[in-house]
Amino acid sequence: MVTKLTQLLNIKYPIIQAPMFLVSNVAMVKEAMLGGISGCIPALNYRTLDELRMALRELKAVKPEGGAFGFNLIVNKSNVKYKGQLEVICEEGCDFIITSLGSPEETINQAHKAGIKVFCDVTDLRFAKKVEGLGADAIIAVNNEAGGHRGNLSPEVLIKELSANCSIPVISAGGVGCKADIDEMLSYGAEGVSVGSPFIASIEAGVTNEYKQACVDYGAKDIVMTERISGTPCTVINTDYVKKIGTKQTWLESVLNKNKKLKKWVKMIRFSIGMNATKNAATKATYKTVWVAGPSIEHTTKILPTRAIVNKLVN
Repeated sequence: MVTKLTQLLNIKYPIIQAPMFLVSNVAMVKEAMLGGISGCIPALNYRTLDELRMALRELKAVKPEGGAFGFNLIVNKSNVKYKGQLEVICEEGCDFIITSLGSPEETINQAHKAGIKVFCDVTDLRFAKKVEGLGADAIIAVNNEAGGHRGNLSPEVLIKELSANCSIPVISAGGVGCKADIDEMLSYGAEGVSVGSPFIASIEAGVTNEYKQACVDYGAKDIVMTERISGTPCTVINTDYVKKIGTKQTWLESVLNKNKKLKKWVKMIRFSIGMNATKNAATKATYKTVWVAGPSIEHTTKILPTRAIVNKLVN
């Protein structure tokens, strides 16, 4: 499976194990690398810069055995740790950085000086052309089948539009749970895929067995959009708790969101409350089960080692 992504990262298969908040960790990425793909972790999964530095060093030690690894950076002002995270990553080194939610210009400039490639999350052609102009090495095309915060366009429409109008590789994010899905994305013009939800049900994932088992027990029909986590629509498993609290913002939030002066603060409060609920559901026993996932869990039939999941995706 030789593509521009396999050549860019010197990997066997054109797959990035997607960065997932709370879920991704060093153990998962190590196994992904040994399985012949690349793995990525959100820098925000580490509370301190020292913890981030240790993770970088652990993954660098695996590099001689194969694979590639990177880190995801939130590059807008909401991430007060951004500058320090970028500095540590550039000091220690990795294969690539994935940028989300903001202008990647500074990240691209600093990462390229350190010999690190930069891939940028996009949901439309306008932003894709912008990051290409800034020097991005590839585009992560987030489609409407992605887990978590997703795009608005179907994989086919988005991939074909970006690959026809951009000269850098397009990596599709969303809607991949088996080899047939990968082949489909490549047929549209993608040079690789970013796969997240299937890896939630990996033995190495840093979440509860209840969360993992939910990805086995539920399917694509059980994925719903909610505004109750970050204020921005996000895909979650439609558990009894999600049904109970509903998926729409409260009437008070709806009213306050129409006030230009208060809107920012309402979103910040909703984000804080939602992230705490998501963290608790992912890492401890609780009846408040808000589990983020995408429709590709349809193909998840049991909790498996990461390398076994990779094998399922490529065979």
